Amino acid sequence: MKLQSQLNWAFTILLLVILTVAGYVIYSMILGTLIDNERSELDQKGQLLVQVLNNQHSSQEGIDDFSQFLQEQDLQLFLYDRQKNGVIMSTMPDQYVKSFLAHDYFANNQEDLWEAGNKKFVTSRILLSPERTSMELILLTPLTDLQAVQQDFFRRLLIVFLIGTIAAVLLSYLLTRKLVTPLTQLKKQLKKIEKRQFDDVQRVRATGEIKEVEQSVYDMATELERYMKSQQAFFQNASHELKTPLMTIQGYAEGIRDGVFDEEAKEKGLELMVTEVGRLKTIINEMILLAKLDSDQATYQPEKIRAADIIDQVTDRALPLMNEQNVELTHHVNDDSVFLADSEKLLQALLNVTFNAIRHAHSQVSITVETQMISIADDGEGIPEDFMPHIFHRFVKGKSGETGLGLAIARAVVEQSGGDITVENAQLGGARFMITLPKSESML
Repeated sequence: MKLQSQLNWAFTILLLVILTVAGYVIYSMILGTLIDNERSELDQKGQLLVQVLNNQHSSQEGIDDFSQFLQEQDLQLFLYDRQKNGVIMSTMPDQYVKSFLAHDYFANNQEDLWEAGNKKFVTSRILLSPERTSMELILLTPLTDLQAVQQDFFRRLLIVFLIGTIAAVLLSYLLTRKLVTPLTQLKKQLKKIEKRQFDDVQRVRATGEIKEVEQSVYDMATELERYMKSQQAFFQNASHELKTPLMTIQGYAEGIRDGVFDEEAKEKGLELMVTEVGRLKTIINEMILLAKLDSDQATYQPEKIRAADIIDQVTDRALPLMNEQNVELTHHVNDDSVFLADSEKLLQALLNVTFNAIRHAHSQVSITVETQMISIADDGEGIPEDFMPHIFHRFVKGKSGETGLGLAIARAVVEQSGGDITVENAQLGGARFMITLPKSESML
């Protein structure tokens, strides 16, 4: 069943339950209200009749005349004498008088509903006058008359409920259709994403939480498209980076096998083959490390690291390359800075960034640590603006780059540490890499 149908059925059932309960409560309350109103009307009629008696029929002969007067009224009533416990006159058949006397209704002032046979009556009792406290006027109305009014009122109420239910269901259909339509359109866009038709993905007009879901789906499609393109570029670059040294190795190996090279060329070829094998090993190891960083969280073991200690390790390991490139490395570290990261992998990330800076520097590289930021800057030629957004992508390298994976590994390590790495052109003239890591307390 579609979502719109489910919502409509759920709303309709809920509405019917509410109306049923409301109808039952109203039906029960109507009769009580009608009884109270009828008793009030009987009291008013009785008071008027008592006033007539008091004004015009004060003597015993007047009582007889008043009885005649009551007989002429279109009312169901009794004139009851308390002292004699007898009915002086009645406008109702004798069978009702006998039944009421048998149930002792006349003497019992607490009973409001009198029953005779299968009929019930609403009653009202009024004393004729203070001088005649033993005389009482009792007016009655059959309960069936009130029940007829109750049923008539309830039938009208059912018609109102029915019209209201139809209107509410139609309104529910329109509202749920407006609600579900964006979801249906969103489903079509998800199908396009499933088929990798990213260029055909369209925005869906929606509001509220559905708009947030739509935005998330659109962002997901954009990210998937970027990821697919980056994966394609990765495999293309990886195949190129692996194919070049393999072709070199293959060429020299075949030449040595076929005896094409003399001894000097053979030695040179073997040396080049060893160099290319080492390069292949480096590329493969870095690709494996990237894959582990992307997929295996268990390989990451965070611990507290003092910034001064890890920067000392970086400078010690960078010394041979500094001497080879004739570059000076200076560093300034805030002794209070402490990070929470995998020390081995963070060291690898910092070495990758530092080696990259040394290879591109003219004469100077600077490392600065302030609170939670590590800044590594060089005085090289800097990074072109159009190249800067791709600097951390895999197999993207500059003129002096090696595998093109070092900065990608650095970014993966920093992001897995809960930090961030960015790059800009530095005041020294070259590039400035800024690594921001969270405080150790925030990650405990």
